[in-house]
Amino acid sequence: MSNEQPKWTEIEHLPEWDEEFYEVYTAKKHGKWVMLKTLRPEFRDSATHKAMIEKEFDVRYNLAHPNIIMINDFEEVPGLGMCIITDDVYGDSLRKLIDKGEVNADIQHKITTRLVDAIAYIQTNHIVHHPIRPETIIFTENIRNLKVIDVGFDQREHLTPADASEDIRNFGLVLKEVLKATGDRNPRLQKVADRCLSDDPRRRYRDVPDLQMAIAGGSNQRLYILIITFLAIMAIILGWLCIYRPAL
Repeated sequence: MSNEQPKWTEIEHLPEWDEEFYEVYTAKKHGKWVMLKTLRPEFRDSATHKAMIEKEFDVRYNLAHPNIIMINDFEEVPGLGMCIITDDVYGDSLRKLIDKGEVNADIQHKITTRLVDAIAYIQTNHIVHHPIRPETIIFTENIRNLKVIDVGFDQREHLTPADASEDIRNFGLVLKEVLKATGDRNPRLQKVADRCLSDDPRRRYRDVPDLQMAIAGGSNQRLYILIITFLAIMAIILGWLCIYRPAL
């Protein structure tokens, strides 16, 4: 009798993470926790939808960012069909944290830094994706590391200005909810969220670096002033040394 353990065990459906065309599961592969993304049963025999999940795997496989869920493989799983295999992300969505009243200053800081970095990376790689929203932002258990799921289904040579502007608008929606959840009345961040949500795309931030500068706000401005002041003082000191240095 073989003592070989089954490859797949403890497969469990996570309905709160399901998407329009997909179901999401957690499972153990050779004893290691992973996550599975597969077509809903009604789409598994559709050639169009099979091509869609294959395309998503191809687009996302080479992405590598600490705040984006990593894809490991694409393979057949008994009872589920072809699945995109990703790292396990055990934790809570931002939506669940908001609903439970557990959004704090640390979560807010990660939204204004790591989420924005992830969006910049997605745009740099010209990835077309569904809207980033609280349901697709996961905070891992214990250390609360931010991970974005559902990050792309196509890749283009260039994103359109409308694509980039829509990302900024969706970030504004997330930030607005987070500020409300934390009770933070920081006028600078409130202004950032409002500008992201402008009905006129031309009034939103031009791009993600522009957004990052606005979030950094006065801290960056003070840093630039300190650097300029330091350089000016060094120039004065060097000039003085050149004038008053005794001849050898």
